[in-house]
Amino acid sequence: MSNVAIGFLGLGAGLLLIALRIQIGVAVGIVSFFGIAVILNMKAAWGMLTAVPFNFVGDWNLTAIPMFLLMGYVASSAGLTQGLFQAMRIFLSRMPGGLAIASVGACALMSAASGSSVATASSMARIATPEMLRYRYDPGLATGVVATAGTLGSLIPPSILMVLYGYYAEVSIAKLFIAGVIPGLLSAVMLSVMIVARVTVKPSLAPRVEESFTAQEKLDAIKEIWPLPVLVFGVLIGIFVGLFTPTEAGAVGAFLALVLALLRGRLTLPVLRDAVVSTLSSTAGIFMVVIGTVLLTRFMALSGVPNFIASELLTLGSSELMIILMVVVLYLLLGMFLDSIGILLLTLPIILPVARDAGIELIWFGVILIKLLEIGLITPPVGLNVYVMKGALGSLVKLQQIFAGVTWFVVAEMITLALIVAFPLLSLWLPALMD
Repeated sequence: MSNVAIGFLGLGAGLLLIALRIQIGVAVGIVSFFGIAVILNMKAAWGMLTAVPFNFVGDWNLTAIPMFLLMGYVASSAGLTQGLFQAMRIFLSRMPGGLAIASVGACALMSAASGSSVATASSMARIATPEMLRYRYDPGLATGVVATAGTLGSLIPPSILMVLYGYYAEVSIAKLFIAGVIPGLLSAVMLSVMIVARVTVKPSLAPRVEESFTAQEKLDAIKEIWPLPVLVFGVLIGIFVGLFTPTEAGAVGAFLALVLALLRGRLTLPVLRDAVVSTLSSTAGIFMVVIGTVLLTRFMALSGVPNFIASELLTLGSSELMIILMVVVLYLLLGMFLDSIGILLLTLPIILPVARDAGIELIWFGVILIKLLEIGLITPPVGLNVYVMKGALGSLVKLQQIFAGVTWFVVAEMITLALIVAFPLLSLWLPALMD
């Protein structure tokens, strides 16, 4: 049996184990270990198994992951994200579908701080959706907008997915972060445009909210949420002007979150304990997946599968657009069954060599992949954010209503993806200013 055949057999075995609900990192780690043993020998496989985890966990660049997670968990546990929806509501509620647009704005800010799409969707489901339902918003719109806007945490920096992609692709994580700013804001704008368009055509989806607020109420709302923009923009501006690296930015962000929580009088021992425990748990889960996929990268390199796939795809069409279209189809299919981190790390060992051989700009390519992962969070039958919404709301809405609600926003997301692909400068203009 050829090495390429062994590689494909290993990929099939890995997907089978994942389908049997074995944790992704464990599944691909087992397959990679035995695959390396077959291609080389058991001693070489054991050597990689003992060396790879240590070398990976000891990589200084990846300390950004626990630090950004700590920043998000401190902000959430200390209540720095509270009041976001109410503040957005005060300023936007009089627009067509104003409460839904307010949800988009609140999700964008919260996801920028937390870096977690699931955490954003879960929190805003409890805050924004019941309020929209109280004002007789269509249940599909009220749930679909939060499920979709929650995914902005993957693209708006700081993003854990971008740290992982930058590590694998060996590109600047700082430039990746900055590259995600305009596409992230564009995504929020497109979701808002979709809301306004739908409500204008069918006003019954979102009855107009006739509320008026005093200047003092608006000022109080700004006072309530000011720590979060300070935290997010402080980190991003520091990276953009070169005050610190993304790795250092994680530590700065976590420190700023602690200081802001202390200034607000919310940094208690239970808050700190919850944030640290959640950070350790999430970091361990992410690193387990990454260790397995690092082994998969070694296995794939030895088998020659990436080179085989690259040569075959390039015979079908060597244009950037053709390769990106094939990646879009792959990610949309995988997004129906796997979580974002799993998809990214499972596919990078295969698609990165293809992108490099085709001369595709890897920072732009990374933004496209992250956008595809966002879309995967709301597509059936898995649609992780949809199930998070259902879990948070219980019997308040039906699962079918949420999936029906996100359909329109999937259309908006696909339009945004098309714009990112058609106009690379949307992703590359800001990073070019850093040179």
